[in-house]
Amino acid sequence: MQDVVNVEQATAWNGPEGEHWAAHGDHAPTEIDRDVLGAAGIRATDRVLDIGCGTGQTTRAAARRAHAGQAVGLDLSGPQLARARELAAIEGVTNVAFEQGDAQVHPLPAGGFDVAVSRFGIMFFADPVAAFANVARALAPGGRLAFVCPQAAAEQPWFVAPLVGLLGEEPDLPASDGGGPGMFSLADPDRIVAVLTAAGFADVRPAGLTTPMDFGPTVAGAVGFYLGSGPVRALLEERPELAGPARANLEATMARYLTPTGVRVPATHWLVTARRP
Repeated sequence: MQDVVNVEQATAWNGPEGEHWAAHGDHAPTEIDRDVLGAAGIRATDRVLDIGCGTGQTTRAAARRAHAGQAVGLDLSGPQLARARELAAIEGVTNVAFEQGDAQVHPLPAGGFDVAVSRFGIMFFADPVAAFANVARALAPGGRLAFVCPQAAAEQPWFVAPLVGLLGEEPDLPASDGGGPGMFSLADPDRIVAVLTAAGFADVRPAGLTTPMDFGPTVAGAVGFYLGSGPVRALLEERPELAGPARANLEATMARYLTPTGVRVPATHWLVTARRP
């Protein structure tokens, strides 16, 4: 792996958090891939960079669209990248590659990509302006950027409902003021515009997107995912008395969101587009 400045996130994503997502990585519905890749306008010969690619679901979808080009997935997490490579081989997607590195400092080739995309992979930068500036340098002039990130935590039943189920009351929610890297660090659309403009992008446009999060076909699977997730693990470490009834409480919560196509929990996002001048 190349130089890393975001050491705390690297530690998390190469430890239990990364291992958890490697095992449960494809919990964003395909509709979100469709929306972000459509907004990016990927063409057959494009060179695509997927930032914070995780297990590579979006990278593989981009590679299929750029079937005469290539898609490269970049992520901090070794466990997730191992799974990404495995899935690409299983699915026979050959015009794809995966690199381990910190997008803030990773030596991306100058002008080496036509498009950069991300699905929930750009909220964890220690210095988001530096990271997006690095991505901008990696785009050819006129290159496009498209990504999806969450709106404010209070607007996310997929985040709030399990914590309410465990606590029996409303939890303290993460701030959306960009105070540091985290899931909701780009929840403020004005901050998105300011960060991307400072990084050298133009025509920055956040648009609201409402698409449920997909937590698998069964309630039991959704509960297993949540029990291994960072927010729930942190809560149960802080409040060990909640651990005993945790599974039953989460089962009751997740059952409310079971649909004929699986456990789908409401969510709101920003679909952001921009271009390198």
